[in-house]
Amino acid sequence: MDWLRASAAQQGRAIMAGLLDPLDQTEAYLAAIRNHPDARRIYARVSETRARSEAVAAHDRAKLELRRGLLDGVAISWKDNIDSGGTVTEAGSKLLEGRVPRKDAIVLARAARQGTICLGKTHMTELAFSGLGLNPRTATPPNALDPDLAPGGSSSGAAVSVALGLAAAAIGTDTGGSVRVPAAWNDLVGFIPTRDSVPEKGVVPLCRRFDVPGPIARTVEDCAELFALMACQKTADLRGANLVGRRLMVLEGLPFADAEEGPVTAFEDAVDRLARAGAQIVRQSSDWIAKAMPLSAALFAPEAYGIWRAQIEDAPELMWGPILDRFRSGAAVSAPDYIAAWESLVRIRRKWIKEVASGFDAILLPTVPIMPPNAQTLLDDGAEFVRANLLTLRNTRIGNLLGLPVCTLPTGSPACGISVMGHAGRDCHLLHVAAGVEAALAVA
Repeated sequence: MDWLRASAAQQGRAIMAGLLDPLDQTEAYLAAIRNHPDARRIYARVSETRARSEAVAAHDRAKLELRRGLLDGVAISWKDNIDSGGTVTEAGSKLLEGRVPRKDAIVLARAARQGTICLGKTHMTELAFSGLGLNPRTATPPNALDPDLAPGGSSSGAAVSVALGLAAAAIGTDTGGSVRVPAAWNDLVGFIPTRDSVPEKGVVPLCRRFDVPGPIARTVEDCAELFALMACQKTADLRGANLVGRRLMVLEGLPFADAEEGPVTAFEDAVDRLARAGAQIVRQSSDWIAKAMPLSAALFAPEAYGIWRAQIEDAPELMWGPILDRFRSGAAVSAPDYIAAWESLVRIRRKWIKEVASGFDAILLPTVPIMPPNAQTLLDDGAEFVRANLLTLRNTRIGNLLGLPVCTLPTGSPACGISVMGHAGRDCHLLHVAAGVEAALAVA
């Protein structure tokens, strides 16, 4: 078996059974990173000393049968906006060049206490403010399926590190789709928990009211295990997960507007398989989505620019033009308009629960309505970058606006994901449903 491409849970069970040694496996990942031709485009920094130290400790615990959990001794990567004590953490931005946090972010510290091994920090888009994964100021990771294509972002390196066998799993962050887009475009599973279920302290912010760390991995089980570590709670019980009797709603309307044929065809084929597995499929649209989405312009960019205005305007020349423009667009929104938008969104969230979502186990929609575009075209054409970025993040942003946990899964068609959107605060229930979806999609 190629253990470098095994799921995190599979590796954990192999360590438990004495079939895999954490130290040997960590050295194998470090060697794979060292020897990969695109490693410098994927990893911003490799934490070899830390990884080896943590691997030695995991090795010793395994020998003494003192493992701390299933993922004790499993090596994962971390997005470069998640603080790693003593390691340069720049959030993909020249504005933060040379920044060295004193201690780990809470989520990293929690994972480390349970024995996971930190391989290093992965490249990302500037300050996490793009869904395409391009960063001409630092590095743009190659899409794992086709290196000429955009990898998806902003957790671009995180997803690619897993897809190419350079990490067992990865932790990214998601503000408007930054975990789910790269997961979908690299044929992986990505999960964003309910906002506030995972601590954000030590995560370089983009929009604090939307930011949430989340795992990118090969399986729903891996995401459940990693979420439990980050949230410091019991792992979701996925035993017996299936779709018999599950009520799933296909969100019609906006998620399919201007969508390309590939993602739509893959989605519909996936939905058919879910129905054959016993799910009750209901199709309906919602006026509340149409009311929520226009609020985006008054919510995301104003908060992002408010957080970063001083650093940006001190050295705007350090930023790539399209990202700089996106931040500066927030200056045009007044404080009253920002507050009014939030008041409207709170009301919409209540209405969504009461009038739409309450009768369903989960909501289904295509993760991204377009296929990954050519990376060079996006770099050469600013207008196309803006158009593609907005469309790329449109469907994923629905979950962020509504404050919901969401899991994206591969459909079996390359770079096409299906999203399973749940209920706020019911993350474990959503993961159980997602595991049922995963099982159904695995059936030929």
